[in-house]
Amino acid sequence: MSATAADHELAASIATEAGRLLLEVRKRYAGDPDRLKAEGDLQSHHWIVGQLGALRPDDGLLSEEAAADPARLAFPRVWIVDPLDGTREFGEGDRDDWAVHVALVEDGFPTAGAVALPALGTTLHTGPGGWPALAPFAPGGPVRVLVSRTRPTALANALADGLAGTLVPMGSAGAKAMAVVRGDAEVYAHSGGQYEWDSAAPVAVAAAAGLHVSRLDGSPLRYNATNPWLPDLLICRPELAGAAIRIANG
Repeated sequence: MSATAADHELAASIATEAGRLLLEVRKRYAGDPDRLKAEGDLQSHHWIVGQLGALRPDDGLLSEEAAADPARLAFPRVWIVDPLDGTREFGEGDRDDWAVHVALVEDGFPTAGAVALPALGTTLHTGPGGWPALAPFAPGGPVRVLVSRTRPTALANALADGLAGTLVPMGSAGAKAMAVVRGDAEVYAHSGGQYEWDSAAPVAVAAAAGLHVSRLDGSPLRYNATNPWLPDLLICRPELAGAAIRIANG
């Protein structure tokens, strides 16, 4: 079983429209950050779940904003969504490093997905024309390693040192992963653990774009597990994957 053209299109459409809704929420509750973040999470979740329930009623669902239903484990197709990735950044009205994630997982791997970056007016997705072509890799320049702007890690510092690189602070996981897809950075590694909804859609898009995606030890990422916790993640230029894995496990 594999994703259909309609699945790719649906992921992109839902992520994009949820992003538009979030921009309206941002305007409506400007000046009240706590209400803004709560409404953003809630309204985007309800809209996405409503769309998937109506258009893909025979598929399973896992969302950050709802309790994980073990019934999803019996479904061959499961949508994994993060209605608002980077709630902190969304609540700061001048930031654009937040995202909407929509992914379809089959046999443990996301086969279709979309990451909307609403404040940048773009959605990257797994359908035709959904990502920019990777520019030729030019060794010798500083390797840009993405790092959390609020929780920098020893791993990021080790990668920057080992790859003769520089750290680039950024907000949400989706924004970081898409920075690699868009050619604004070369490495995104996360060692502190994330939930499946944090990376399923970014991994789908990154893999479609020809980037390396794996656990930090190089093993495959697996989704729709009983426990939706993933300990670590690596998304990077394929030319840097071997070195990044060695450094992460050194």
